[in-house]
Amino acid sequence: MKGFTRTETRFSLCGLNCALCSMHLGGYCPGCGGGAGNQSCAMAKCSLEHGGVSFCWQCPKYPCSRYEGFDDGDSFVPHRNQQQDIALARTLGLDTYLAQLEEKRTILDVLLAHYNDGRRKTLFNTAVYLLPLDDLQSVMSALDSRPELAGLPIKERALAAVELLQETADRRNISLKLNKKPKQR
Repeated sequence: MKGFTRTETRFSLCGLNCALCSMHLGGYCPGCGGGAGNQSCAMAKCSLEHGGVSFCWQCPKYPCSRYEGFDDGDSFVPHRNQQQDIALARTLGLDTYLAQLEEKRTILDVLLAHYNDGRRKTLFNTAVYLLPLDDLQSVMSALDSRPELAGLPIKERALAAVELLQETADRRNISLKLNKKPKQR
């Protein structure tokens, strides 16, 4: 959006984790920080109208009506944790939150590099996005404790990773499927 730039592009204005987004990872979107590939964003326009706040939570009107129904459906990333992630970033402080986000990004990079059979990118992305960091670290430790996986075909390694992620998500009652937006009538 013209006139809108941000220095922090790993965590969006509205609370999405851009650092874990498949579009961001693929270089197709720089996040809401502007630049090539940036899409017009109502939240960015709103930020400009409210003094250029860096994050919606810094606005005196947060949470506003723009957040009503925002989490009802997903795009290519889950929106379910958006308000929860904003609250966590506020509680921990942005630097600590971003450090944890970078740890999650490292886990996602390992999953994509060593366990992706070409069909798991969305599932790995969604799992890393939605599962707490300590659960993801446990999954990675479990995978690391199985040296026999290194000699298996990628499809079998992928299945082992998917199984552990799914079991972890099930224990937390978290769906690893993206939610379709309800049809408007």
